[in-house]
Amino acid sequence: MREIKPNKKNIFSKFFIKICRFFGFEIIDQSNFAAPVSNKSLNESLSVPGKRSITLPLGEVKITRKVKSFDVILRTCMTVNMLTQSKKRIFEKEKEEYTKRTLVSIIKSINHAKIKFKETKFKIYVIDHNSQNDQMNMLKNILNNSQIDFEIKNLDFNRYSKEIKKINEENKEVTSNQKSNMSNIHQSIILSKEKCEDLTYFVEDDYLHKLNAVSEILFAYEKFSSLINNELIICPTDYPYLYTGANDTKVFMGENRHWRKIDQTLCSFVMSKKIINNYYEELISMCKFEHYPFEKPLHNIYKKELCISPIPSLSVHFTNINSIYGLSPNVDWKKLWEENES
Repeated sequence: MREIKPNKKNIFSKFFIKICRFFGFEIIDQSNFAAPVSNKSLNESLSVPGKRSITLPLGEVKITRKVKSFDVILRTCMTVNMLTQSKKRIFEKEKEEYTKRTLVSIIKSINHAKIKFKETKFKIYVIDHNSQNDQMNMLKNILNNSQIDFEIKNLDFNRYSKEIKKINEENKEVTSNQKSNMSNIHQSIILSKEKCEDLTYFVEDDYLHKLNAVSEILFAYEKFSSLINNELIICPTDYPYLYTGANDTKVFMGENRHWRKIDQTLCSFVMSKKIINNYYEELISMCKFEHYPFEKPLHNIYKKELCISPIPSLSVHFTNINSIYGLSPNVDWKKLWEENES
């Protein structure tokens, strides 16, 4: 019988892989389409949260800005269909259905992110105004089964509405719906400043999220903040109205999609505690006086701090189908809607 001798090349390769693994290096084996140190195929994510971001063929970015926590502050009001419009939303359901699917999509996305971001703390806060008891019980039941820490709070409308100037920048009287919105944003900002340790996602109750939305946000934040050595702002929604002009921008390569620099958003965005503290007065000014556009104080912050949004979108604003502030382009809206029924 023929004697089978050990393959010296294989022995050396295994030893070299162990050495690389010990020192935290990665090897790219293009002949086998593999990354042997991570024991992954090259079409899988090679990034390690809090340590390194790897994009082929660009290489590695060492993570110097690790995300410690990700808190969601969801603003709900299931008795008002649309803040400033009388039009019906796409699919023409009652408002509570959009609120429910928003929450379901956020929970699914957080639980998906937990698989990789094991050291990041997650929590959901709900600040509600005037929703009915059965509607709130529905949200509680969903959250109780979510395996995510949460708190539900009622909006202290009387406290915050007193600080709102009655006449807005267009010299018109501020509507009751807008006062509710401004008060909820006000309470959300204070809650974030007092309770949230790192990133806060401020979001309205008519945004549905893709499964990988939260993980992509976290990968992007760690990578880009490490690259620029500074904090940034992330808007997970690719708004159609931002394509109405031919504005210059900058494009960044994230984990699984591109991101672009933007200078406008609506009131759903991710901010760090440091940026909230630095621009606290500007943020609160949005809650005491109705500017035109409403988000003008945010836009002024974006002139000083980098704000980015994904291409394609990670969340979709489910408004009327003709609204340029709503449905993001190049997203299967119906599929996203159906995936988050329960």
